[in-house]
Amino acid sequence: MAARRSRLELIFDILSSIQNKGGVIKPTHLMYKSNLSHKLLNNYLEELIKKELIIIEEYQAKKKKTPSKVVKITDKGLGFLEEFRRIREFTDAFGL
Repeated sequence: MAARRSRLELIFDILSSIQNKGGVIKPTHLMYKSNLSHKLLNNYLEELIKKELIIIEEYQAKKKKTPSKVVKITDKGLGFLEEFRRIREFTDAFGL
């Protein structure tokens, strides 16, 4: 059985999923890519918004009457990803 992801690894997975989709992703797609429940994802999104790592924007889809939402990564979020990758490389180099 695989080990559970830590809180930081979950945040990294969420931000990486957004970055891999060009910096913008729909919440439902993010839920599937990060393998989280709707409730848990919303908890993490709230935290990431407060820490200014992501923003949520509404847009009007052509075929829908109600606005849709997208999650966007901020420059601060991209900085977090870069630093987290550096830390991961450092710990991996020492086998930790």
